[in-house]
This record gives sequence, C-alpha cells and structure tokens, in this order.
Amino acid sequence: MVHEVADVVSRRPYHHGDLKAALLAEAAIILEKEGIQALTLRAAARAAGVSHAAPKNHFGDLTGLLSELAALGFVRFGAALADAMAEAGDDPRQRIKAMGRGYVGFAAAHPGLFALMFRSEALDHDRPALRDAVLNARQALAAAVRARTPDKTMEPLQMAAQATALWSLVHGFAMLLLEGRLNGMIRPLPGNETADTLLDAVLAAIHVGD
Repeated sequence: MVHEVADVVSRRPYHHGDLKAALLAEAAIILEKEGIQALTLRAAARAAGVSHAAPKNHFGDLTGLLSELAALGFVRFGAALADAMAEAGDDPRQRIKAMGRGYVGFAAAHPGLFALMFRSEALDHDRPALRDAVLNARQALAAAVRARTPDKTMEPLQMAAQATALWSLVHGFAMLLLEGRLNGMIRPLPGNETADTLLDAVLAAIHVGD
C-alpha cells in the first residue's frame, strides 16, 4: 500500500491539482515507516516539500488527514477482496476462502494502514470519502456471504450473523498475526508451516466455505 499510494504522484515538483494525492502518499509512507504517532500535518507537509499550512487546505486538521488516508486504505482493501474472489473462480467455497486470505494478506502487507483503518477514535466517519469507502468494503464481504448462501429466503439477521462470524474470524486472525501472537502457534509445527498455511487450516477446520 505504501508503494501503491506513493505511486499516485511521482517525485517531481507538484503542479496544481495533485497536492492532496502527494500529501496522502507521504502520509502513507510516514505511517508505515514511523507509526501513527509520527504522522502529523507538519510531517506530511515537510515530506511533500510544501508549506506546513498546505495540508489544512485539503484536510482541515489531523483527523481529516487520517480519515482521508483510511478512506484510501478501504478503497484498496475492498478492491483486494474483490480481486481475490474474482481470481478464485465461480465456486462459492473457494471464493470465500480466497476472500479470507486476501483480508489477512492485506493486513500483513500494510500493517500501519490496516491498524489506522480500524481506529475509530482517530477518524471522522462522517467524512463522505471514508463513509463510502467503508460501505464498499462491507459490500465485498457481504457478497462473499451471499455467494455462499444463495438462499434468498434467509432472514437478514441470519445473513448478518454469517457475515459477522466470517469477519470476526479473519479480522481476529489478522490482528493476532500483526501482534506476533501466532508465532508461538507456528514455531512448534513440523515442516515449513507459515501464517498462510495456518490460516488455510483454520478456514478448513471451521468449514468456512462449506
């Protein structure tokens, strides 16, 4: 994600119209390299080579910057889930498993951004960009559940319960992975087992996609 966001703009003098993207690119780099505590409006401006007041014109305050960055993260996140399911083909069981792998894979590849996306206290969820991006990501998750259970007579509560169960599983696994809590589970295993193979085994153990 750092490279994806940074690629939005090149390292040449910024011209009118791309400063917001440039600031988001630099903010993403700071977030992944130094953590959220190092990400300020001034830091983003300094990295982009512009006046320290420039970010306020696009984001208002730090909450605005973090919210727009999280929105960009959710856009990429939703796309990653959709792509993973598309690559899995038409089998609903394989699509939902692929979605789970895509979820955890995104978190592992972009830990700083992933953590920010779910830090509600740091974000303004009333900002249209973030609200819409979160909705689209949720729809990708719901699409996986609908593909698994095409019965149109299913009650909304049942559909929500299945989506919540799947989300809880993959999100919990992702958080345990990022916090290093799975190392103790993987290290004693025979062979060359990894977090990926453990996730596959977890999905199989609870019959996700069956």
